[in-house]
Amino acid sequence: MEAHSRSTLPLAILAVALAFAAGCVTVKPQQRSVLADPIMQFEGDPQASAQLRHAIDNREGSYGGGGVAGGGCGCN
Repeated sequence: MEAHSRSTLPLAILAVALAFAAGCVTVKPQQRSVLADPIMQFEGDPQASAQLRHAIDNREGSYGGGGVAGGGCGCN
């Protein structure tokens, strides 16, 4: 049984190393503007972002429009 666990350890280490290597990617300068779009950002603290949305809604006198709805073709 011990010989089996010795042979699977290098395979497991190799699998983890390949998984980490697959996550590395070079981003071209023209792609950075797309990735820096606020839509692409995760909400860190939902309560803080809800307070910020509430303040912006009150300041702007509007409600909604904080998410992505459609493709812009007018069919929504």
